[in-house]
Amino acid sequence: MPAESRLTIAGSDKRPLANAQPMGAVHADETVSATVVLRRRGDHPAIAVDSDSYQPHVREDYGITHGADPNDLAAIEAFAHEHHLTVSERDAARRTIVVTGTAEAIQQAFGTQLQRDTMNGASFRTRTGMLSVPAAVHPAIIAVLGLDNRPIAKPHFRRNHKVTPAATPPGSFTPPQLSKIYNFPKNVTGAGQTIAIIELGGGYRTSDLKSYFSSLKIKEPKISAVSVDGGLNKPGGDADGEVMLDIEVAGAIAPGAAIAVYFAPNTDQGFHDAISKAVHDTARKPSIISISWGAPEDAWTQQARDAMNAALQDAAAMGVTVTVAAGDDGSTDGMADGKQHVDFPSSSPFALACGGTKLTDSGTKIPSEQVWNELANNEGSTGGGVSNFFPIPDYQKNAGVPKNVDTQFAGRGVPDICGDADPTTGYLVRVDGQNEIIGGTSAVAPLWAGLLALLNQQLGKPVGFVNPKLYGLPASSFFDVVTGNNGSYKAGPKWDACTGLGSPNGTAIGEALAGNATASAGAPVS
Repeated sequence: MPAESRLTIAGSDKRPLANAQPMGAVHADETVSATVVLRRRGDHPAIAVDSDSYQPHVREDYGITHGADPNDLAAIEAFAHEHHLTVSERDAARRTIVVTGTAEAIQQAFGTQLQRDTMNGASFRTRTGMLSVPAAVHPAIIAVLGLDNRPIAKPHFRRNHKVTPAATPPGSFTPPQLSKIYNFPKNVTGAGQTIAIIELGGGYRTSDLKSYFSSLKIKEPKISAVSVDGGLNKPGGDADGEVMLDIEVAGAIAPGAAIAVYFAPNTDQGFHDAISKAVHDTARKPSIISISWGAPEDAWTQQARDAMNAALQDAAAMGVTVTVAAGDDGSTDGMADGKQHVDFPSSSPFALACGGTKLTDSGTKIPSEQVWNELANNEGSTGGGVSNFFPIPDYQKNAGVPKNVDTQFAGRGVPDICGDADPTTGYLVRVDGQNEIIGGTSAVAPLWAGLLALLNQQLGKPVGFVNPKLYGLPASSFFDVVTGNNGSYKAGPKWDACTGLGSPNGTAIGEALAGNATASAGAPVS
């Protein structure tokens, strides 16, 4: 029998796990599952957004025109069976097939070697190098995720360790206080909206949520946990701070909205699948997705970035706004190579990237803000900069985004907007039975998610892919932040790579989106 002709999957190269202790090959009989992400059927969905004419795709119909081709699905199933793998899940709309088998069969199917590494007391299955598949199915495959289950992302929250609050300490805020400072619209609660929150660890306790919302005299929103790839609501670890921050900020801003928390493993497979399942969820139908996890762009394989970006493009096409934290480690995004980096998935052109400020309540309608930068005290700084992988989108071409300072690449600028993030002026939340003050750009993503839920209710329809619209709004729609830096980038008038367009003047944004203020049309996204 002639040898099988195989081709490598572009962008699948995986580097060794840094600072890990190799423990040898995985056992041949170990069960391994992988998500195979397929190409779209037909052309890419049009996402040229004009606020007057844009009509989002209907979720239930989207897969018919932009899901996986039935022939591609059949070919991947045949490939799986030929290599003694079972198809444990198939979703044409999401363009995914989950294949499961022994490590020996998986390795032969995808042309790789799996090994076991340990780091900080935890064990991970890893691989290095490229993946390959038979030439016959190669054109259909965008990515194969999950063979390597090392952690891919971290939560972007920062605790204030300088205080032990029994009540709100001076300088910190409850979400309703921030809603007032940022002039969020009144007499709306987010009713009729669902906010999806992506979590890659941790959990929440209903007793804490009841206590928290009761202390704010706010009706507790409807909250549900959704399991993805075996992820569970499992409180008891450090990541609880992220989960509770996200729920409590979004829920306190928009208590009338339902909140669905999608729990997934912290792997490239888990992260992708959580986003994709939230985007395509025809039962809960989220209109907004909040993401407070991420990692430097360079930490991802190209195939994983491509798959995640395609899922975010699906969200934009279906009128779902995705708010994403821009990172908490300044313009380097925590990388030690002496270069500047931005965080992904906030650098996706289909994400609303959320930067951070230090807020001082001046008692006036205009908040006093500067760039959040406590790097000198080892207490974090807002992420921001210019992507090395995603070209500048049309909606930013007139925003004054500079080229990447290291590569001169004309890339996507991060962030788009901002909000209070410095833990010294952070958010009062309740975590594992204790009141805490937490900041980080993690707090800004659910803050904006809550605002968008209010605006969706007020406007009578989802704002959807809002980025092009925001770049076309009057300057009065934002509180411009012009002081400070995040390392290599400085704040200044209008858009900058620390705080984007500025923090929200919520009511003004709503009025402009409704056409009650003079605004130039947003530029479409190519």
